[in-house]
Amino acid sequence: MNTLRSFFQYTLDLFDTPALAEQTSAAPENIAIAATPGVSHMLAQPLGQAIVPAAFTHPRANRELRLGNAVVGYLFQRAKRRTIGFVVGPDGLVVRAPKWTPVPEVEAALREKSLWITRKLGESRERQQRQHEARITWSDGVVLPLFGEPVRVALDAGHHFAAVGASLAERADGSGARILRVGLPTTATPEQIRDAVQAWLMRQAREHFKERLDHFAPLLQVQWRKLSLSSAGTRWGSARIDGAIRLNWRLIHFRPAVIDYVVAHELSHLRVMDHSTRFWDTVRTVVPDYAELRGQLKDDAIPKW
Repeated sequence: MNTLRSFFQYTLDLFDTPALAEQTSAAPENIAIAATPGVSHMLAQPLGQAIVPAAFTHPRANRELRLGNAVVGYLFQRAKRRTIGFVVGPDGLVVRAPKWTPVPEVEAALREKSLWITRKLGESRERQQRQHEARITWSDGVVLPLFGEPVRVALDAGHHFAAVGASLAERADGSGARILRVGLPTTATPEQIRDAVQAWLMRQAREHFKERLDHFAPLLQVQWRKLSLSSAGTRWGSARIDGAIRLNWRLIHFRPAVIDYVVAHELSHLRVMDHSTRFWDTVRTVVPDYAELRGQLKDDAIPKW
């Protein structure tokens, strides 16, 4: 392997910094079978063969390799680069290598980092499963989070409430969820239910965001001038030097403390328009536990619209 490393260096590209685990080379374990009359000891086999391997396959896989206890089908590409790159994304493993690197050397690099690769593939699969489970089936009785607490949608054809569109009950029901009555008949389509609930949530979001902007702006000695709601898939907020703030309305699903972090983050940009140490020190003055709250924004369990 030392000779291999003298020829090239490979890189690991992913969403976070990989933990480099030491590769251990141990003899295959055998399954111990007690001596039983009439039973052949040929039943014993290496543990790696007895375990059904996990399978990870990229939809455009053009190569396959056994990595530990997993069979990995990956997309292999030649590229104008000086190193071998591993990318684990939603579709699976993508490997890019220089044109001059022999395939056996690429496979050796993959085997060396097999523990890291299979761990990341497993994490990616679990993340996608959580996202799938978080998708909303729009119907009467669907439950979704509001400020981190469950809310149950109840269609109300008679519109027995004074508010426009929908009305949230003050107290939770027996299941612990508050009831959101929506002025639609039980025959409403999923799209109608979704649009009505989204319109109500966006009104709540705008009202709450304005309140928190007004709370934090004086503390940070800044002034915001305009609030816009965003529906971006991955970005929670943005700020412009002229005082315009954009916040993702889907933040309404998170706990108020998490929302406060995003609001304070964007307002802090009105003082420091980068992510330098001075910026984070500014955020810390109003949200001391911002690092913990920031991590909760990566929660994959919030509803997927």
